[in-house]
Amino acid sequence: MSRFLRITRLGARSLLLHPLRSFLTALGIIIGVGTVIYMLAIIEGRSEETQRKIRARGATNILIKAKKPTEESNSSSGRSRMVSYGLTYDDAERIEVGLPQVEILVPVREVNATIYHNEHSTDSVTFATVPWYLEVSRGEVARGRWFTEREDEIAEGVCVLGAQLSRKLFLYHDPLMESVRIGSKVFTVIGVLAPTVTSDEKEGQKRDEAAYIPISAVRERFGERNVKRSSGVVEIEKVDLHQLLVQVRSLDQVLATWKALDTMLQKFHRKEDYTMEVPLKLLAEAEEEAERSKNLFGSIAAISLLVGGIGIMNIMLATVTERTREIGVRRALGAHRRDITSQFLVETLILSALGGLAGVAGGIAAAHLHEHFVPEDPATIITIQSVALAFGISALVGVLAGLYPAIRAAHMDPIRALRHE
Repeated sequence: MSRFLRITRLGARSLLLHPLRSFLTALGIIIGVGTVIYMLAIIEGRSEETQRKIRARGATNILIKAKKPTEESNSSSGRSRMVSYGLTYDDAERIEVGLPQVEILVPVREVNATIYHNEHSTDSVTFATVPWYLEVSRGEVARGRWFTEREDEIAEGVCVLGAQLSRKLFLYHDPLMESVRIGSKVFTVIGVLAPTVTSDEKEGQKRDEAAYIPISAVRERFGERNVKRSSGVVEIEKVDLHQLLVQVRSLDQVLATWKALDTMLQKFHRKEDYTMEVPLKLLAEAEEEAERSKNLFGSIAAISLLVGGIGIMNIMLATVTERTREIGVRRALGAHRRDITSQFLVETLILSALGGLAGVAGGIAAAHLHEHFVPEDPATIITIQSVALAFGISALVGVLAGLYPAIRAAHMDPIRALRHE
């Protein structure tokens, strides 16, 4: 231990003789380590935010959406047309009966009608659904309550407003127990939802600006058809259900259920009139993409560590030539080759370790500054693994960069070294 401490003191003293050169030599390591930590912190933060939003949609959920086929969208017959597509009540019944691993099934029907309250109005969508909708959609009631099974059974004229729709219609007034008109039908407001958290901003905004009513009420009061008017064309849509939200009993059954659902629906849908979203599948893809990004950007940032290592090797080779006479004197006084090797290796390790520590501090500081100056980005996340990886690579680069100059110094002929001018 005393021998190691003596060699360390000797190496530190040699570096302090030329402080500016030592700093510039370590600068490549500082920049490399700082860049690795900073880039991985940004990637980790964005990845975690994406995964959080996907998890918020429910890892055991599967969302089936009605989709208008391309040929239906392009077909037209004068100033009016009728299209029929999407999911049906029979689809919902087949899923409920044929797939026992499905724990909860939530049908959703969309009604496109202007929503009024006194002089305020907005063209928004109304979701007709069931009392257990919130269990699967992970929505929360901020004020009031959700409608009950009894209200659904008797097609009660009650509704719950999305957070944004409530602000548009009522501004700063309390909407509870007030009346709104959806198209020509009157409903009583019994609740207001909290803002939606989802990975799809458009979907979140749509849900925040929607009204929610019992599905029995839409069948009784609006019938089975939606009427849309645009550019002088009247389009009548016949869609039983626009969405089916499926919650599976366990995570390990989700992907198998997704495939079974797709197989079942393909048998009864000749047209491609539905799409399926699997948050668990999206989550796995997001994790894989994050891992690829970390590997890619980590490799790019590690190149700067390699450049820093080359700089250390270059300076140490010049230092060996510079200190040839010193090496000859030490050898003449009885120093072994391993002593010379240890001295130069210690010097490179000191440069690498101090450069690594400074780089860690710089990378952490850069990550916090990024949060301050780019607040719209997700919060950066600095992991112990990224710090250990960056610092470990810097130490390894230091050893490898100093090894050849140290061996070269140790193998100098003492007689020639003493004669060196």
